[in-house]
Amino acid sequence: MRCHGSQRAAKLVLTVLALGFASAYSTNSHATIGVLSKPQITQAPSNSNRVAVQGNVSPFAIAANDRGRVDDATQIDHMLLLLKRPADREAALQALMQQQTTKGSPNYHQWLTNAQLGEEYGPSQMDIDAITGWLKSQGFTVNKVYENGTMVDFSGSAGQVHSAFATEIHHLNVNGENHIGNMSDPQIPAAFAGVVGGVVSLNDFRPHTNFKQHADYTFTSSGSTYYAVTPADLAKIYNLTSLFSAGVEGSGQTIALIEDTNVYSTSDITTFRSTFGLPTASFSQVHPESCTNPGDVTGNDGEAELDVEYAGAAAPAATLELVSCKDTTTTFGGLIAMEDLLEAGSPPLIWSVSYGECEAENGATQNAAYSSTYESAAAEGVSVFVSSGDEGAASCDADKTNATHGIGVSGFASTPYNVAVGGTDFGDAYAGTSSTYWSSTNSSTYESALSYIPEIPWNDSCASKLIATIEGYSTTYGTSGFCNSSTGKADFLTTASGSGGPSGCATGKASTSGVVSGTCAGWPKPSWQSVYGNPSDGVRDIPDVSLFAANGVWGHYYVYCYTNTAGGGAACTGAPSGWAGAGGTSFASPIMAGIQALVNQHNNLSSGAGNPNPIYYAIASNEYGTSGSATCNSSNGNTVGSSCIFYDITQGDMDVNCTGTHSCYKPSGTYGVLSTSTSSYAPAYGTGTGWDFATGIGSLNAYNLVYASNW
Repeated sequence: MRCHGSQRAAKLVLTVLALGFASAYSTNSHATIGVLSKPQITQAPSNSNRVAVQGNVSPFAIAANDRGRVDDATQIDHMLLLLKRPADREAALQALMQQQTTKGSPNYHQWLTNAQLGEEYGPSQMDIDAITGWLKSQGFTVNKVYENGTMVDFSGSAGQVHSAFATEIHHLNVNGENHIGNMSDPQIPAAFAGVVGGVVSLNDFRPHTNFKQHADYTFTSSGSTYYAVTPADLAKIYNLTSLFSAGVEGSGQTIALIEDTNVYSTSDITTFRSTFGLPTASFSQVHPESCTNPGDVTGNDGEAELDVEYAGAAAPAATLELVSCKDTTTTFGGLIAMEDLLEAGSPPLIWSVSYGECEAENGATQNAAYSSTYESAAAEGVSVFVSSGDEGAASCDADKTNATHGIGVSGFASTPYNVAVGGTDFGDAYAGTSSTYWSSTNSSTYESALSYIPEIPWNDSCASKLIATIEGYSTTYGTSGFCNSSTGKADFLTTASGSGGPSGCATGKASTSGVVSGTCAGWPKPSWQSVYGNPSDGVRDIPDVSLFAANGVWGHYYVYCYTNTAGGGAACTGAPSGWAGAGGTSFASPIMAGIQALVNQHNNLSSGAGNPNPIYYAIASNEYGTSGSATCNSSNGNTVGSSCIFYDITQGDMDVNCTGTHSCYKPSGTYGVLSTSTSSYAPAYGTGTGWDFATGIGSLNAYNLVYASNW
């Protein structure tokens, strides 16, 4: 009976399509657009003629973790079906988006609405009707078709998923935690192959946050003095102070912090701002459209609080919105929150995302979903900032003691439509110059930084050449290298460090779980990613920019107010030295979002800047020229050029320790170091002149960026 009903529905849909082919298509007002999308579906969908959507099985969905099929009646709400724009419409949208960020173009800053995106660039309405009709014929409830035409929200049972997509949902147990997930790639009717990108997720594995709690480290030559970073220190180091004095504090700008939780306590935000002398801010928690209020999720609520606090530290007068949706059975709430923001219209024009997952584990459809959402946001004038990760170039080994999956980057950060924000540390302790850059006393707002401080990549690993050197080792690898020493093994086996690398598995399917392999391919290199030092590798490289993000390895970390002790917080009483402390690119992303708010305010970008990367790279290319800029070398510290916009970080690396055979150089000993070669030492990755994988363009002078003529 189910089969016969599906066939009748499919015939009806095909009839509607046939009638619609004769319809005329109207043109729109944009210079790059021709006609509206024509139908791509030309035959009735059939469950007996299906194709698999590759790369959409969690690496944890393996026999060793399998605990059997879930009951067919198990309800799975708010799944997302990703749709693809027709190739000609996608090309037209790309052309328009390039014009949107090109001064002098008639389409400069002529942003689209979500509805315009769907009407002028999305799949045809007839194709959408055919797909939603098929979903309904399979017993699913279609909750919503997003106006941009790229997402369909639908709900159903595990049995319906099995029948419609030919994949079973099983119980899984991974390291003692219970999960569910599909055991094979979902299949779709072959008739839909040109329009359907896949089911965004059929498992409940969540992305990870990108912050690391403060840890105590002991170096034989650095002593035990800590110079923790407060909002006033941040302002001094990156020249935000001059902007604040000029009245550029983010007034009139709204920053959205994307989460799947609420904050633990709004009073934490108030205490943070009052303690550090920040003005009272407009702060709210928003659950857009019809998404569910997630409440307080312990652990992630600490992420939410630091995001809000440090976005506000960089832009004290900006309006701050924590935008969150509850995770559904199979979908990260943050993705739903972003799509719902666009759907509601007039979204905040600056977003920060502090979550991540490596491309190879995310899978092709999830990678495409984030790229599609960010693309829609950028076309609508929104600037999206994403933390690059906290695990060096080993993003499939986040929160691990060793890299085992080789080189990989976060699929949340590697899209062409977001700014990927990496992480640095300060180099004063290594150089023995801390007294030059830090006062021995604090101001009333706990400021002790005296100027800009030379930066190095954030790196906690024994694979760090700088840490090995300070400990008296000439190499990080091999039996006599630091990673195989008693100190290295006891204290520095970790992947914790700022992240970067080439996009490698945005599309395709890994043949080895969590490893860039098989048919994996990276996102193509955007035309704007052209600057001295960036390799001719043909793919999107991250990070784009970097800011301080360390968690204490050289005595520096961020102080924030988070009182949930169950999540690693502490009471916010007394001097902030006793408060919670942490690092991670989760801090760097909202800070960079705050800096963009200052850019938008001063330059009257009331409708938004869209993706600011084309401007960042144009500025950096002019500054670094064809050989780099000695004047703007971060190692100059307080003598760095006063007109520099970006600071080129040229000392140190973000290399991490590893085991196994994937991108691991291990000539001898138990532990090797992540390398682009397994037969020689080619650390992944070191700094260099101009752009590099460790820090991207580098860090910045916020005042000079805001006042750059490029805007």
